[in-house]
Amino acid sequence: MSDRDSLAAWLRLTLIPGLGGETQRKLLAAFGLPEAIFAAGRLAARSVAGERADRLFDHDATAAVEHALAWAGQPGQTILTLGDDDYPPALLEIADPPTVLYVRGNPALLRRRGIAVVGSRNATPQGIQNAESFARHLAGRGQCIISGLALGIDAAAHRGALAADGETVAVIGTGADRIYPARNKELALAIAARGVIVSEFPLGTPAVAHNFPRRNRIISGLARGVLVVEAAPESGSLITARLAAEQGREVFAIPGSIHSPVARGCHLLIKQGAKLVESAHDILDELVDFDDTPPPPAPPESSDEPALLAVLGHDPCALDDLVERSGQSADQLLPELLSLELAGRIATLPGNRYQRLR
Repeated sequence: MSDRDSLAAWLRLTLIPGLGGETQRKLLAAFGLPEAIFAAGRLAARSVAGERADRLFDHDATAAVEHALAWAGQPGQTILTLGDDDYPPALLEIADPPTVLYVRGNPALLRRRGIAVVGSRNATPQGIQNAESFARHLAGRGQCIISGLALGIDAAAHRGALAADGETVAVIGTGADRIYPARNKELALAIAARGVIVSEFPLGTPAVAHNFPRRNRIISGLARGVLVVEAAPESGSLITARLAAEQGREVFAIPGSIHSPVARGCHLLIKQGAKLVESAHDILDELVDFDDTPPPPAPPESSDEPALLAVLGHDPCALDDLVERSGQSADQLLPELLSLELAGRIATLPGNRYQRLR
């Protein structure tokens, strides 16, 4: 059987509606390869998977299979199966590895054990800065950055890795021929050109809510450890962290303000045993064998730092509170706040509040 025919059999197995990964793996365990399943026939397949196996022989997936084969024949696009030598070994360690993976970019990166950086889509400016900074530093030290291409923390992590000329993997919850969200189109194209985008979902799969938690097991599965930058208590990032712990991966979390809703998920993880991290070195110390060269010291804060930054503190602060703390009027404070914002030292938040960035 040719490579094309073999891949077609894998695709036929996975493009049957209603035949999930668990059933696919049962059939593969019983018969070996997909072509053996179809050769064995309906009754033999039914003895393993019950009446659900009838779908293999009743549903015509020819058009979907041919479409996927054509897609994989384009430069920079490939499909990996559980039977391929190039299938990511890290995913073979998890309980439910995807049967096939649709890949855009360099599939070799999927064999690199990296660090996942995940967090809130509604991230604060400080969270965005933290995600970019951690990812840039980790990528600069040779770590592949894995995330989910979502808005907020995910996108910041990918940007940080690319800014360091590092490696990054985007695990998406749609078909690999789609870009979601559309606002990340340019970022996705950059990742496909310099890193890799991967999906287990058939081509054309739209953005469906229940697919995103499912893809999280691939994010954590590919990683040696998962860093949660910002997350609400019900965030999907906490699902990724839970899956990581179940898969035997390390879990890290950045603490935040006790008043910030997107810090509470991180605080919950820390209470549950995640490692509190304040710098990328905390992660590298845990996962990477270093030489004896100490990390460069952090530059000292400028002695002429504006006094208003000290008054502002590190938590979001309302203008009325700044007036009270500083003893100055709002008219006096606003020009200085604008100057600090233009200098990249603070960010303006909803509700007439301000957040120190560094």
